[in-house]
Amino acid sequence: MKIFAVGMNYAQHNKELHGTLYTSEEPVIFTKADSALLKDGKPFFVPDHLGRVDYETELVVRICRLGKGIPERFAHRYYDAVTVGIDFTARDLQQQLRQKGLPWELCKGFDGSAAIGEWVDKDKFRDVNALHFRLDINGSTVQEGCASDMIFKIDRLVSYISEFFTLKTGDILYTGTPAGVGPVKIDDHLTGYLEDRKVLEFNVK
Repeated sequence: MKIFAVGMNYAQHNKELHGTLYTSEEPVIFTKADSALLKDGKPFFVPDHLGRVDYETELVVRICRLGKGIPERFAHRYYDAVTVGIDFTARDLQQQLRQKGLPWELCKGFDGSAAIGEWVDKDKFRDVNALHFRLDINGSTVQEGCASDMIFKIDRLVSYISEFFTLKTGDILYTGTPAGVGPVKIDDHLTGYLEDRKVLEFNVK
């Protein structure tokens, strides 16, 4: 199983991080180790040595068949389910790595950094490219997004990634986070919603 993720795929989040609107001609792709996956409502343990850790709420899709060099017009056939996930980011470390021009794996791919909710068949929704999702912390909404605001839509992401990696059944794609990211702290209770359906729930320890 491979975990793919997309950076800077929402314009307002780009402005939030960079102070100005940053766009790329191609999707910004990175990967997480399989040990990053956090599922089944297990708690997220904040690493003591990483400084500030931010939540980044994202729409996540599940790859359902083998594919390589997938044309964008056929990409919808290669994923079958969606959910809400959290791309935890060690923000202080990310800034240090960025300043040095170094890769993001240490700040993005550490153990437990890819929380994931319950899968929902994509056919239960009229249009996955218009799905709303949100994150509540301790009962208050802290981040909201809509897939229609993505710079690069899901089919484009699947097609693009398949130019470099063979996609396999069970691979996971985090599609990017909207504006509103922020830090988590011990004893926070996180709940993620896909439309009005609760699909993600866990505690921070």
